[in-house]
Amino acid sequence: MSDLDALLALTPTGPGQFRAEVADGWQQGRGAFGGLVIGLLVRAAAAVAADPTRPLRSLGAELCGPTQPGPADIFVEALRTGTGVTTLAVRLVQAGEVQAHAVAVHARTRDPGLQWTELRPPELAPPSGLPLGTPDEGPVFARHCEFRPVHAPLFTGGDEARAEGWFRFKRPPSVRDAAYLAMLCDGWWPAAFSRLTSPRPTATLTYTFQPLADVSQLDPEQPVYHRARAVAMRAGYSVEFRELWSPAGELLALNQQTFAVIR
Repeated sequence: MSDLDALLALTPTGPGQFRAEVADGWQQGRGAFGGLVIGLLVRAAAAVAADPTRPLRSLGAELCGPTQPGPADIFVEALRTGTGVTTLAVRLVQAGEVQAHAVAVHARTRDPGLQWTELRPPELAPPSGLPLGTPDEGPVFARHCEFRPVHAPLFTGGDEARAEGWFRFKRPPSVRDAAYLAMLCDGWWPAAFSRLTSPRPTATLTYTFQPLADVSQLDPEQPVYHRARAVAMRAGYSVEFRELWSPAGELLALNQQTFAVIR
């Protein structure tokens, strides 16, 4: 079992209820890596949806507080199950407080021939020729990750809030699903770091996720390509759009996050 398999493991404790053990060593500031928290919510929703013909199509989540190492209870409520869409509410609770919640939409395929991607694929430089790089004051969880930046200047006071590069977990899971994809989307540091002039703590407040590809057949040893832009900053809150691409140039997922830059 890899690190990520163990991290995302859930133990059923009742109808629509699960227990997770949030591992130490995966912190991001005061709490656990947000991608891990989101991954647990995604896994729990999928377990309750329990229908492979209705994969996750969209998830909107809020990280209400810092999830701490140790046990966490996850509760899933089916808001509605229709002829084509299942909508579920998920919340993660520690010490009687909701630390994260989400609404997950699982839906059947409508028209498999109706598809396109208007985003222009990035120019994919081979990852093997790029040096490894992480922020000097990176979060604890980053030691489990491999970053190969293509365009990700840090704390240079630049005029563009942009980040691009290859990303992978050093010990990928044996099960590669939407939860794994959600974690990959959250692995990179905020694109706003290129506009800042010095390190500042940041925290994800909201996380919206649309998986767009079946990642079960991805080579777990190959990195994925991360491309992000922080399109606006107001009052210490930035809005960032993220894209995740396969080595073959397939769009894997879209992700929007609201970050708080902490004083």
